[in-house]
Amino acid sequence: MSRIEKAVSSFKGDFNCAQSILSTYGIQYGLNRDTALKLATGFGGGMAQFGRTCGAVSAAFMVIGLKYGMGINGDTEVKEKTYQLIREFSDQFQGINGTVICKELLGCDINTPEGKNYYSQNELFEKKCLQYVKNAAEILEEML
Repeated sequence: MSRIEKAVSSFKGDFNCAQSILSTYGIQYGLNRDTALKLATGFGGGMAQFGRTCGAVSAAFMVIGLKYGMGINGDTEVKEKTYQLIREFSDQFQGINGTVICKELLGCDINTPEGKNYYSQNELFEKKCLQYVKNAAEILEEML
């Protein structure tokens, strides 16, 4: 099973979009799966279902940081490279989906009862969110 398939499969299971990306890709950069799952829990649904930055996108940013980011050495050139790669990821994701903002991707606010109802009734998990996780994984595959 490819990492793209693993991320999508994880999302189809019990894990949110952010957990699915970080637990699939973070392990190759030093995170164990349980830590990755715990760390990413609050990022699902656009940051705890606030509808902000898509959780799959946030987790992809974390993965990019794990691979390329600045550590305790304080290498600011590495930090700038990481920012550039995150901008590139964001540009690619937006190019495919129009935005990185969860509310805009879904067309509803899943932080409200009405939004959650709309999400369920319109099968947005299957029709949209699975694709966003897949898109994030595909872009990561190209970048890593």
